[in-house]
Amino acid sequence: MNSGNQQKSAHVTTRRLLDMKANGEKISVLTAYDFTTARILDRAGVDVILVGDSASNVFSGHNTTLPITIDEMIYHAKAVVRGVQAETSRAMVVIDMPFMSYQLSSEEALRNAGKIMKEHECDAVKMEGGRIVADTVKRITDVGIPVMGHLGLMPQSIYKYGSYRVRAQEEREAEQLLEDAKLIEQAGAFAIVLEKIPSKLAEEVTAQLTIPTIGIGAGPSCDGQVLVINDILGLNREFRPRFVRRYAELDAIIDGAVRQYVDDVKSGSFPSSDESY
Repeated sequence: MNSGNQQKSAHVTTRRLLDMKANGEKISVLTAYDFTTARILDRAGVDVILVGDSASNVFSGHNTTLPITIDEMIYHAKAVVRGVQAETSRAMVVIDMPFMSYQLSSEEALRNAGKIMKEHECDAVKMEGGRIVADTVKRITDVGIPVMGHLGLMPQSIYKYGSYRVRAQEEREAEQLLEDAKLIEQAGAFAIVLEKIPSKLAEEVTAQLTIPTIGIGAGPSCDGQVLVINDILGLNREFRPRFVRRYAELDAIIDGAVRQYVDDVKSGSFPSSDESY
């Protein structure tokens, strides 16, 4: 195997992401919540797998990300890490810290981040917020736990916002976001997700940071992009925001397959003699 192939197949680390930004190589990120999906994503070459608190929505059926617990996140994370380890072990695995697992104090945040890291072999945790969590990010990174930040539309604050509209469109909020991004970088974060902000602002933030930015609804200038796996596969027919590109329509495919199975069982054509012992 040549050195280029070795580099391509090596496990993605925080250092690797910094090098990708420096070299202008875009970073691909997708969510996963189970063993089977994680195996597929790792095999397909996804750089980072995010075990998102979006599991609260797409896996458990809640309206927001707020209800999911830290123990539920750990459950999903264990399955995803096993999936990556069963395949190429290339993808970095990042775990969302759920609502109220880090907001009360830096000490509790550190304990919960430590619990997440000790329960399985993930690579990093992710936290939402700017200046209000900067000290917590520093506390956690100081003990050796990598942290990914998250600014712009922050789903854990949805009741504060009152809607999922684009954030930082006004100059004051845009300036605050840029300042927050710098604070989170200074606190030790290795990357920052920018969600649903104007493309020009995302471009400015990306240019002023030395760490990678990962966009979702933030335009093409970010160092990488993240989407929810259920959205790109078309598993949710009702959810069609403009920032999601669908690469399949699995809702219709699965619906058709299940209907055919039901028909075959009802008609007695399944199982056939070849499918019986």
